[in-house]
Amino acid sequence: MEDVGADEEHRLLRRTLRDFAERKVAPRAQEIHRQDLDVPDDIVRGVAELGLFGLSIPEEFGGSLSGRPDHVAMLIATEELSAASLAAGGSLMTRPEILIRALLSGADEDQKRRWLPGIAAGKQLVAVAVTEPDAGSDVAAIKCRAVRRADGSWVVDGAKLWCTFAGRAHLLMLLCRTGGPGHRGLSLFVAEKPSFPGHEFEHRQRGGGRLRGRAIPTLGYRGLHTFELEFDGYVLPGAALIGEEGRGFYLQMEGFAAGRLQTAGRAVGVMQAALRDALAYARDRSLFGKRLAKHELARHTLGRMGTRLHAARQLSYQAGLLLASGSGQAGQMEAALAKLYASRMAEYVTRDAVQLFGGMGYAEETDVSRYFLDARVLAIFEGAEEVLALRVIAKELGVPSDA
Repeated sequence: MEDVGADEEHRLLRRTLRDFAERKVAPRAQEIHRQDLDVPDDIVRGVAELGLFGLSIPEEFGGSLSGRPDHVAMLIATEELSAASLAAGGSLMTRPEILIRALLSGADEDQKRRWLPGIAAGKQLVAVAVTEPDAGSDVAAIKCRAVRRADGSWVVDGAKLWCTFAGRAHLLMLLCRTGGPGHRGLSLFVAEKPSFPGHEFEHRQRGGGRLRGRAIPTLGYRGLHTFELEFDGYVLPGAALIGEEGRGFYLQMEGFAAGRLQTAGRAVGVMQAALRDALAYARDRSLFGKRLAKHELARHTLGRMGTRLHAARQLSYQAGLLLASGSGQAGQMEAALAKLYASRMAEYVTRDAVQLFGGMGYAEETDVSRYFLDARVLAIFEGAEEVLALRVIAKELGVPSDA
């Protein structure tokens, strides 16, 4: 079902990535989740060696992109890794995709050559620092401030929240206030830092600047660790500014379009795993003298799960094709729509999987309990579904803001 309409190159890609995910990621996914471990280095290296960090990076900067972005390939990669583990596999590509899009759109040649080859090779891991304690979906309300000094460098003070992978990352995509209120007062930076394992870190600069991070315990989506960050006089060089001062909001939003599309792919991957396991369980489990799969209600549930999975996958592929067309805002609304729909369907599909497993579905020793917990976060990050519906999709559909 996943390869309906796909060409041979995409089918080969899926087979290759499924083999990698089943061999390298899936056997360790449950341990990473239950013990909240770091994503193992060899999984990160494996993703890099497969060229997945460079899918959207032009060949001249060390990636594999020779023409328009192949978002379908990116979605296939995301699906297969997410089916093995949302945190330890499928989400590794999301933050680089967001930064890559912003760099290609706003960075100068020196900045592209400084960061893109390292991202493509997996040598420079990426985190995105946008959300704040009082500014989640309302990005224009950001308060974390960067002040330019006489020598052209910037000093950052403030807090960021829900910054996934911030400890291990070498590059932070950092949105700060550099001017007055509103979205026109925001600028985008790339902050370089050492990579730190574990759940806490502190980076002290020679001049006294400091960046501290603390991982926030979460229900699911474990392994990458999601951090609260505190910047205290943290100094960035002048070359850390991407594009013009005051253009950060637009570059960030452009990057988020790619991130939303990837989140749709992540949701599809989690659904794919949930349906796969539910089908296997229904074929093996006996209830009232016959296989669970022979019961009409179970068959109806499985059919509904498959329909939701297939619809979400095709919607995301269509959005990817539109986004790759490169014409103005094409695909922006569709990416938001795919993200909203797939994320919600992932909640329904994983819930159905848990229900089919019965008591065992509620046990931590089964993978479906992890799928259920992981799926819940998808409707919250990369644009909460309410905000996408009200501020992106409804707007594009022409719904009046005061309706």
